Amino acid sequence: MGPACADVLVKRLGRVEYAPTLEAMRAFTARRGPGTPDEFWLLEHPPVYTLGQAADLAHGPGEAARIPVVRVDRGGQITYHGPGQVVLYALVDLARRGIKVREFVRMLERAVIDTLAAHGVRAECRPGAPGVYVAGAKIGALGLRVSRGRCYHGLALNVDCDLAPFAAIDPCGYPGLAVTSTRELGIEAGAADLAEQLASRLIELLECVHA
Repeated sequence: MGPACADVLVKRLGRVEYAPTLEAMRAFTARRGPGTPDEFWLLEHPPVYTLGQAADLAHGPGEAARIPVVRVDRGGQITYHGPGQVVLYALVDLARRGIKVREFVRMLERAVIDTLAAHGVRAECRPGAPGVYVAGAKIGALGLRVSRGRCYHGLALNVDCDLAPFAAIDPCGYPGLAVTSTRELGIEAGAADLAEQLASRLIELLECVHA
């Protein structure tokens, strides 16, 4: 657990199972009050496919999948989580901060882009396709759920993870979409360091809203 910064408490949870973490996010969001500090949860998951509310099962790995497939309440299509991938769950009271959902999505993308830029890698967004891309390959995925102006879920950055499971799906609903990782791009920083850099940059972006 880290110190509160800009009204954000950063928690480092290590490797945790997906289902109980999702329930913990839901419970936190349901019980939080007007003065509850926002939290970032930094973690990684054992291998799991997650399908957003609008996800088409046709984009999934099929019934023969050896990796669990979980239907979840975030936006977006299907993605993969696994060891070596940084997950940042952003439990943020957007209404209290006066931030619109689309604006916060752009902040999440910007945090990834700026973190990669600090390591000499140029990344970008794609119109109509949330996430972050490097030379056409997806490196960062994101999806949110908003309840009463308070969001949860967040973003995932491929650092030093096995990319093979992405080949069994249409990542984020796009057949043939290439994926990459910071390791493939020559970034030496590990998952723990990049997680901290992501959290710090996102906090800076939140602070700018009130500057």
